Amino acid sequence: SCDASQLCNCSSMGLDFIPLGLTAKITVLNLAHNRIQRIQSQDLQQAVNLRTLLLQSNKISSIDEDSFQSLAKLELLDLSNNSLAHLSPLWFGHLFSLRHLHLQGNSYRDLGQSSPFSGLRNLSSLHLGNPWFSVIRQGNFEGIELLHRLWIDGSNLNQYEQGSLKSIKAINHMIINIKSIKIFSEIVGDLLHSVAWLEVRRIAFSITAEMQVLRVMSLSLVKKISFRQTLLTDATVPVIISILEDMPKLVELELINCRLLGTGQWKMQIQANQSQTLRILTIENLSIEEFYLFTDLQAVEGILSPFTRVTVRNTKVFLVPCKISQHLLSLEYLDLSANLLGDQSLEHSACQGGWPSLQTLNLSQNSLSDLKMTSKSLSHLGNLVVLDISQNNFGDIPDVCEWPKPLKYLNLSSTQIPKVTACIPQTLEVLDVSGNNLKEFELQLPSLKELYLTRNQLKTLPGAAPIPNLVALSVRRNKLNSFSKEAFESFRRMEQLDASDNNFICSCEFLSFIHHEAGIAQVLVGWPDKYVCDSPL
Repeated sequence: SCDASQLCNCSSMGLDFIPLGLTAKITVLNLAHNRIQRIQSQDLQQAVNLRTLLLQSNKISSIDEDSFQSLAKLELLDLSNNSLAHLSPLWFGHLFSLRHLHLQGNSYRDLGQSSPFSGLRNLSSLHLGNPWFSVIRQGNFEGIELLHRLWIDGSNLNQYEQGSLKSIKAINHMIINIKSIKIFSEIVGDLLHSVAWLEVRRIAFSITAEMQVLRVMSLSLVKKISFRQTLLTDATVPVIISILEDMPKLVELELINCRLLGTGQWKMQIQANQSQTLRILTIENLSIEEFYLFTDLQAVEGILSPFTRVTVRNTKVFLVPCKISQHLLSLEYLDLSANLLGDQSLEHSACQGGWPSLQTLNLSQNSLSDLKMTSKSLSHLGNLVVLDISQNNFGDIPDVCEWPKPLKYLNLSSTQIPKVTACIPQTLEVLDVSGNNLKEFELQLPSLKELYLTRNQLKTLPGAAPIPNLVALSVRRNKLNSFSKEAFESFRRMEQLDASDNNFICSCEFLSFIHHEAGIAQVLVGWPDKYVCDSPL
């Protein structure tokens, strides 16, 4: 089961024990998804050069105390999803090189009376916890000073001794799955100055009276907060916003797969000292059951002006109120993909004075159907450079369109376009019209550098003369079956030409040409190994 690099894959082989005969040559050993119940002293004794040991998803309930004693070079140990009812510090005592330790999904209720991790000076990531994990004690994390990531599955955590996590001086990314707001606030109180990115999962902010204990978060120096699978209500949202506004270093806020009970009736006053640091907002898959009754968000207008990047994906957005757009004065990046914006609502959302600093706009996977109207609605955006309107249903497009003057990148892939016209702006440097029904491409685009025509119906290459500055062309998965020497000659200056997955019948004269011109042949990414010649060489 071992390859030349001494990676041994013994996963899902129905093993009841660790195989005999492991040697010092092995560097990676994958024993995941077997039926191993016990690790004994001699099992890994000879595997002294092991760097990675994967034991997840077995039935391990017993580990001899010196089982890992010879693994001084081990960097990754995965014991997750087993049946370990306790953790012993002696298991990890000789793992001086260990960087990644996965212990989640076992059955231990605590980490013991002391720290199981005191000897792991090089530890970078630690994942622990399970549905029975209920207690964190002082001293449990002694010996760990720096972590790139700490992940605690504490859905039933009900006891936290204050100061338990204070020994860790810096945590780049802290993930905690927790239900108790009280325990969560106690943990945050110990991490005020040590965590850069705090990610909270499966917590319910539904009772206003409980929210006051979260005021401790206002003192945190966290730069990014993520809420995942979190419940919010109209009553608790204003409290959370006021806490976030007070956080002195907060730059980025994420809400992923969350649920909001309410319609945006937020009774709140915007503080005079609104956040001076918050710049990035990401909302993905936010479930609002009564989204069609959602208000115009007038209450939050005043806190929007500092944002530079906003993403609201897959959240059933059918309109951005004009006043909201006009308050987004600093916005440079806006992603509204996978929503319900139509031609009329986009015209209202991108109103005069709205999004004045916008440079990148993603409207892919919406309900747009009129390209002329879409381009006109956006034409006043004087800084817009990148526009993605892919996966809308435009169909036939007009001969003339009005676009933002600085536009350089346009994605029109998978939009049911049967033919390209002079509607496509002359200013473009990158154009993607992949996944349409194009049978030809004859546009004159003097500034174009990259052209993506994958998954169309082209039978010939586009002419080189109308696109003189082209350096990258993809015509994969079309219906090209001929490729003249003249056509190829005209594209010699290109850095990349991908014409793979077509059905070429090439002349032998041309084959001889490309084989002898090695420098040119290199641009044929994915060129087929065998050719059908019209005559023998």
